[in-house]
Amino acid sequence: MNTHLLFAAGAVLFTTVQADPITRYNSTALTCDRVQATIAQDGAAIMRYSSRRNPGLPLYNRYVNDDRFCKQDEYTRTVFIPAADTAQCPVFECRPFDFDRDRIIRRH
Repeated sequence: MNTHLLFAAGAVLFTTVQADPITRYNSTALTCDRVQATIAQDGAAIMRYSSRRNPGLPLYNRYVNDDRFCKQDEYTRTVFIPAADTAQCPVFECRPFDFDRDRIIRRH
């Protein structure tokens, strides 16, 4: 009886705990400085923009401030996304390690 009650209480607690939602932005509505400041302030943000080859195709990805916002088996890589004032705004994205190709970087 007690195990059923404990299980039910745990299930209720598990379903009521919510993760913080990640904020989404349109990068082409922000200057590059504002895109970078937004990512730095939030730690991670989803930036959305239109494809250069097919403007009707929306593209998006999660960009981070540094590798603390990546999973343990990922690293940050600089990529360029469009912003209101430039077509190449440098930001970081998390990429999984390819142990056959990438050098292993130790975190302290």
